[in-house]
Amino acid sequence: QVQLVESGGGLVQAGGSLRLSCVASGSIFRINTMGWYRQAPGKQRELVATITSSRSTNYADSVKGRFTISRDYAKNTVYLQMNSLKPEDTAVYYCNLLQFVNDYWGQGTQVTISS
Repeated sequence: QVQLVESGGGLVQAGGSLRLSCVASGSIFRINTMGWYRQAPGKQRELVATITSSRSTNYADSVKGRFTISRDYAKNTVYLQMNSLKPEDTAVYYCNLLQFVNDYWGQGTQVTISS
């Protein structure tokens, strides 16, 4: 089994920054993809960014140039550095681990951006 625990959410003003962290524990293998998704009220969950084992990254167009995903293998942790935050970034952010055919999710952390 795999557990994912997110942290780092909060309330910031537009233009500010936040750094989200997600620690994975349990049966973690070297080859996997970790990522961040978000879900705003009344909207579907959407991809924010992913990073593979080889550190190949993928970003949603809406966050390119503002968000940076990274990972620390030794700590089994994935980070999301969010800069130049906008009110439309307000959502619950979920950590995801895709390992073989298994998909794991964290509980989510709330990010609220005030205008």
